[in-house]
Amino acid sequence: MKTLLLGGTRFVGKALVQSLYSQGFELTLFTRGNRPYPEYVEHLKGDRSTNNGLRALSGRKFDVIVDISGRELIDTQRVLSITGIPKHRFLYVSSAGVYANSNFWPLDEASPIDPKSRHSGKVDTENWLIEEKIPFTSFRPTYIYGPNNYNPIERWFFDRIVNNRPIPIPGNGQWITQLGHVNDLANAMTKSLMTEVSRNSVYNCSSKKGVSFQGIVETAASACGKKVDQLEIITFNPKSLDTKARKAFPLRIGHFLTDISKLERDINWTPNFNLMEGFVDSYKNDYLLNQHIPLDFTSDQKLVGN
Repeated sequence: MKTLLLGGTRFVGKALVQSLYSQGFELTLFTRGNRPYPEYVEHLKGDRSTNNGLRALSGRKFDVIVDISGRELIDTQRVLSITGIPKHRFLYVSSAGVYANSNFWPLDEASPIDPKSRHSGKVDTENWLIEEKIPFTSFRPTYIYGPNNYNPIERWFFDRIVNNRPIPIPGNGQWITQLGHVNDLANAMTKSLMTEVSRNSVYNCSSKKGVSFQGIVETAASACGKKVDQLEIITFNPKSLDTKARKAFPLRIGHFLTDISKLERDINWTPNFNLMEGFVDSYKNDYLLNQHIPLDFTSDQKLVGN
């Protein structure tokens, strides 16, 4: 199937390109042209933020459109006004960050939405796709990690462990969160395109199990070849921080756990990576290869005052 990827040269996009290509999809990438792309794909250069920037897509029709980079409804509307509706499916990357805080966990796809979420534009897009009867499948991942991750998630912990720095964690470290490997997300998205029941569906996508902040530290230490008793873990009071902010500390402070059973059931999918396997993958195949990245621990001062 002729497939357009809006993005495709970073993190999730790279994993999706590999997954789709391995299943025989004919790929066209649309990017700003700032990063290299595989020789086996067609590349179109442009900027999706304006109609003029999308002119390279004029007259092109696709069976599948994969939107990795859209954040607001207008982003999707602008593209489809040029390409028309894909013949087979519009595949969208949303976020589990759309859900409101809750006292009931895990969150399923029918859980209440936070209208003030910074991801609310993604819900607007999902609702518009439904209203316009455009065949789509949308994925709401929690925290995505793995090689090429440009968000400081696993690297945040690796940096402090490898450099023998104190590791700040909020409270007693027992809030439960959820991380999903980028390859598992890419494989689920690819598989959904080959499954009719996934048409016009929204899916949570992550690992099978949650993990406490303390558990993340212990897993990251093991991936780095260190023992927990070699670490200096410092707890801090998170009351002064925005619970959904990810600046000084890389994860939202509070429980954040989704139910992925709908996805497992509908497309007969299950994650290949547990957290230990995934962190080892990140450490060996990304972190050790990119240690030239400058380190900055000044944000820790906001947390523990050191």
